[in-house]
Amino acid sequence: MFRLKKTEGRARRGEMETVHGTIQTPVFMNVGTCATVKGGIAAEDLVEVGCQVELSNTYHLHLRPGDRLIHDQGGLHKFMNWDRPILTDSGGFQVFSLASLRKITEEGVRFASHIDGRRIFMGPEESMQIQSNLGSTIAMAFDECVENPAPYDYVKQSSERTVRWLKRCKDEMARLNSLPDTVNPNQLLFGINQGGTYEDLRISHMQKIAELDLPGYAIGGLAVGEEAEEMYRIIEAVEPFMPKDKPRYLMGVGTPVNILEAVYRGVDFFDCVMPSRNARHGNLFTWNGKMNIMNEKYATDSRPIDSTCRCPACRAHSRAYIRHLLKAEEMLGMRLAVLHNLWFYNELMLKIREALDEDRYEDFYRTYRTVLGERNPD
Repeated sequence: MFRLKKTEGRARRGEMETVHGTIQTPVFMNVGTCATVKGGIAAEDLVEVGCQVELSNTYHLHLRPGDRLIHDQGGLHKFMNWDRPILTDSGGFQVFSLASLRKITEEGVRFASHIDGRRIFMGPEESMQIQSNLGSTIAMAFDECVENPAPYDYVKQSSERTVRWLKRCKDEMARLNSLPDTVNPNQLLFGINQGGTYEDLRISHMQKIAELDLPGYAIGGLAVGEEAEEMYRIIEAVEPFMPKDKPRYLMGVGTPVNILEAVYRGVDFFDCVMPSRNARHGNLFTWNGKMNIMNEKYATDSRPIDSTCRCPACRAHSRAYIRHLLKAEEMLGMRLAVLHNLWFYNELMLKIREALDEDRYEDFYRTYRTVLGERNPD
């Protein structure tokens, strides 16, 4: 399913065959939490901006409209009119970040919905059942995402429980994939590495879950409050113990610079709400650095957001117009801004892949790791 085409240092160039198409890696997955990217973005827009993989949220779709409803509609692909790969997260992160009154046991987690307060139980089997109803291409294992920093003993106990949960996820997915009414009998399971910011726990956990021979592995529990250098340190510690012939996914990351740094350290898959969330507030990404288009200096600027960009916003509209729309709280402003940022992220990944193909990723990384983190001077 995954073929490692070449490497440059730790950086990897690969491709993953799935029932919904081939994924070229490294790849950034565009986050459509509730089966759409916020900002008025439809599936056909995702095709135009170069999205390879769409990511949807198990927790949110379970609460509404309900995973069983989506199953009866033919699965998430038909529901949102998207025929390329979809990854669904396990719901674990939202249970621990959004839900209130949660209680963690060996069986799973009891919590109150953030929408209406109703009591819900979710464990490994329930998470797999929900994701099976959604019919995603890749399903994530149910895990506990602990905050950083957290006490060593608690993180150790939590990561050990996550291993036990992963085994239950694997067994339940095998059962679900064999059922006659399963939306996607070829659904794949990715395991998630946990262990906080403790290198020994991370390594031990990775060794244990690697023994389960899953189609892919993620590094979870980072980008949740720790410094970027801490995140890079953990990636460097864990990477040598991740299977070389399986894709690696850094969950919830991140900025363009985070992506450059993580690719440099051997990561293949990324996701983050940042491009769409930032765009809706006027914070845009360009090849000259970050831009806050709400600044007064852009009020009369007739140039596109980025003169080198060919996204739908830059092809047809000026900085002044997009700024006006955002100031006036017109939906079109948010839509154009989101389209631009998604295009930028997908183009960034394309350029990374091209650099790896041509054995020049080191130069690309050195050139843009500073520029993309700075403010656009233009």
